[in-house]
Amino acid sequence: MTDWPTTELTDVERFRALAAGVPGAAVTERVLPAEPDRVKTMLADLDVFAEIQADLVSAVVLERDGDRVVVLAKGRRGQRARLTGQFRPGWCWLQSRFLIIGMAVAAEPGGGTRVALTGGIRVPGRAAIVPVRVRQESGKTMERLERLLRD
Repeated sequence: MTDWPTTELTDVERFRALAAGVPGAAVTERVLPAEPDRVKTMLADLDVFAEIQADLVSAVVLERDGDRVVVLAKGRRGQRARLTGQFRPGWCWLQSRFLIIGMAVAAEPGGGTRVALTGGIRVPGRAAIVPVRVRQESGKTMERLERLLRD
């Protein structure tokens, strides 16, 4: 037992802290007019995940142990990535030798759902993202998610 103060963080707050430790990562956030459970369920579906992510055409779970996964992602130009990390409703942090993809979801006080995204091409051999078009691609991903939520 400790006398140190403690606090609970939402997944989005935890995500910001994780992304802050990755050079080049830029977190894009939006509050969407949808219930958090609906957004979490939608993003836990790898078909939807692949549909909204820039340059992905498919993502298939190869291995799963709880929320730890190995995912084979295929890109529009035929590239493949073996992504490993955590994937559960409301949270995703996956990385391969060449990619980092992350997202988090949390209920927004007052209504709606806050969604945070980051990702991009990984600097070889480092936990860093090449800081080119990161915000632009995350913005497109967010627009695709908003469109799916409206349908």
